[in-house]
Amino acid sequence: MTFFRAPLLRLTAIACLLLGAACVAQTGPVTAPTPPSATKLQFFLKLTPPRPNFAATLSDHEREVMMAHAAYWADLFKTGKVLIIGPVSDPKGDWGMAVLEVATQAEAQQMADNDPSVKAGVNSVEVVPMRVFLRKQ
Repeated sequence: MTFFRAPLLRLTAIACLLLGAACVAQTGPVTAPTPPSATKLQFFLKLTPPRPNFAATLSDHEREVMMAHAAYWADLFKTGKVLIIGPVSDPKGDWGMAVLEVATQAEAQQMADNDPSVKAGVNSVEVVPMRVFLRKQ
């Protein structure tokens, strides 16, 4: 291990502990994370269903709306603006999340507001700024 690598590994371990990040030991050279593009911002999207057991108790109308919701986000994912998306299995009730990478908060909010499940009044949505600290390449 080189003189410079050992302190960097210690700093990385401390950062992981402090930030709660899931860190994995590396066998190759340690490199700094690649920062996101200077023109792109990240936003966390939280989609809240109308009731805690929503997924298990969908009406026929809600099922149709959620199929349109899935198709909408699948298309947006292809643009590269959706970094990750999916349901969260919270013991208090499932909810949906996404991390978006776009030019403005208005763009992120527009994507969220145009979700068919939000437009139909089935789900509510919250969009908050975030900063991706580490990302998988």
